[in-house]
Amino acid sequence: MQTAYIYDAVRTPRGKARPDGGLHDLTPFDLLNTLYQSLQQRCGLDPSQVNDVILGCVTQSGEQAANIAKTSTLYAGWPGSVPGLTVNRFCSSGIDAINIAAMKIQTEMDQLVIAGGVEMMSRAVMLSDNPAAFTDIRLASRLGMYMMGSGADLVASLYDVTREQADAVALLSQQRAARARDLGFFTSIIPVNNTVKDKIVERDEIIREQTSPASLRAMEPAFAELGAKGVDASLLSGFDQLDNINHVHTAGNSPAMADGAATLLLGNEAAGKQLAVKPRARIRAMININDDPRTVIAGCVEAAKTLMQRQGLCGADIDLFEIHEAFAATMVKCKRDLEIDDDKLNVNGGCIALGHPLGATGAMMAGTLLDELERRDLSLGLVAASGAAGAGTALLIERV
Repeated sequence: MQTAYIYDAVRTPRGKARPDGGLHDLTPFDLLNTLYQSLQQRCGLDPSQVNDVILGCVTQSGEQAANIAKTSTLYAGWPGSVPGLTVNRFCSSGIDAINIAAMKIQTEMDQLVIAGGVEMMSRAVMLSDNPAAFTDIRLASRLGMYMMGSGADLVASLYDVTREQADAVALLSQQRAARARDLGFFTSIIPVNNTVKDKIVERDEIIREQTSPASLRAMEPAFAELGAKGVDASLLSGFDQLDNINHVHTAGNSPAMADGAATLLLGNEAAGKQLAVKPRARIRAMININDDPRTVIAGCVEAAKTLMQRQGLCGADIDLFEIHEAFAATMVKCKRDLEIDDDKLNVNGGCIALGHPLGATGAMMAGTLLDELERRDLSLGLVAASGAAGAGTALLIERV
């Protein structure tokens, strides 16, 4: 098979998913257009060379509906010959888009593909696509579909994660993200011009550097009320070893909603020679799995574990990990199950601090991982994300 290389990775800043957020006034088309133009300028890319555009997007409603991967290229003025594919594996979609692109290159179906994701959560509000699997209680009960926060509290209960441990994860994420932002470590960010607010958005907006142990302790559990309405009883019916659900997750130790987009340029060796650009990394391995749907957000851990097992690797063999901070309890489980030290895991913070623009998050993490491997002159990195219903996707990259 052909080798799939990453030639470049760019992203927007993460904006607050509120009307006062720096990106709110822009459409997902605007964000993607900024990134497409950046890839053209940075890589000398001729859009007619692109064989496909594959984007993750979770809430496909309104401006994000009707195959945003295709319509965004038309908005950008690219030739109509450029195809587009929008994928949804919930919050792991951005990595899945990269993996699909890599497979197309490896099998010689395509030579050059753009992959990534977009989510404007301030404009296409989560669940605004009215997914019956979540909103219809009878259907959700039959499917065993639970909201992410409920699954996170179940993980906390199964793994004896305390509120103090969950808050410690959040505090470390905030501290690392603030430091990385201030020292300019997020080099894949492309500034976005918001002409409505007359401002250039250059940095991630959601980081709360003022976070303290006291401020985290003061927050109330976010999912206890939902649990009291019957969700806890439903979860406990499937786990005889549990007497109750431990509600440790709050707004402070859960991933924050965000606006944002990310794109990576992938291709085979011939594509790089045609563009006269050197690859930054190669795709070494990929996987997607599905963990217990009731735990909802633990799929990233199982995906990372399974990928390492298939590659004959352990935590010590991998230089850096970017693992989706799908609620704090997931990270406690991650460190235990994968035996990863803090000095390798989410070294520049994670979604709790940086924000989580659903379909874009996986691609953003992949770019952040590549940036940090380069900054530290390291070689091997693993990125993994969870999706609803226990979905998990992982990607192993190696610098060239």
